[in-house]
Formats: sequence, structure tokens, C-alpha cells
Amino acid sequence: MTDTLTLGFALHDSARLMRKRFEQRARHVGLTRSQWQVLAMLSTNEGIHQKGLADLLELESITLVRLLDKMAERGLVERRRHPTDRRLSLLFLTEQAHPLLQLMREMGKATREEATLGFTEEEQQLLLQMMKRMRANLIDACSLPIDDEVRSHG
Repeated sequence: MTDTLTLGFALHDSARLMRKRFEQRARHVGLTRSQWQVLAMLSTNEGIHQKGLADLLELESITLVRLLDKMAERGLVERRRHPTDRRLSLLFLTEQAHPLLQLMREMGKATREEATLGFTEEEQQLLLQMMKRMRANLIDACSLPIDDEVRSHG
């Protein structure tokens, strides 16, 4: 039998399993994966408006609004009025969110350590470098049109 595990499938499945393992660790905290993603993205983009955050997370605005409402009720996120545009709310983490971010980072580190068990430090760094290069290649490629030849075969 031939090995049917392609690069795309291996990447997708590894990412899926890492998310699953992280979720197993995080279950006791009571946040959904989407809420964890909001916390992570907002931690590096505080002061962003809702539409901008929705775009970064690749979520529909209404979906993000629901997530933010729940997180605001829990005291993790606050909306502040834009200083010059009353229509916009700017998003910030509360002090209560910071310990959760630290916990999330620790759980993420433990998950990555499990995923790379048996890898040398050099192998881990090489994998990360190659993944960053692959990501950059795909970002560049996504800005280009698809050739007509490719379209007719797909």
C-alpha cells in the first residue's frame, strides 16, 4: 500500500490534533476555542475596532459580536468608545483576561512540547523556519491570480 499522507493532509491533520489536545487541556477553564482565539488575537491588537478584529480572525462580524458579548459578560473584554467616531467601539482586554492568557500560553507550550516530542532543538527550529517560509510563500501566492490553465483543470 502506498503512503497517501500528503503534505497538505499532514499539516491539516497535525493542526487539527494540536487544537484537539489544546482543547482537552483548556476544557476546565470554560472558554470555547473561538473565545481563546479572540483573546490571543486581541492580546496583540488591543484598541482595534470590532470589524478589524473580525477580519483578522476571518469571522463574520455578527459571530464576533456574539463572542465579545459573552466575553464581556464574563469580564474578559471591554468595549470603549472611539474618541472621534461614536459608531466604533474599540476592544481591550481586562485585567481578568491576563491570567487566562498566561494559562493559555502555558497550555500551548505543553501542547507544542507533546507535538515535537523526540525532536532535537535544531529540528524544532528547522521545522518552524520551513513553516514560516511556506506561510510566506502562500501569502504571496494568494495575492496572485490563478492561471487560466490551472482553472480549467480544477
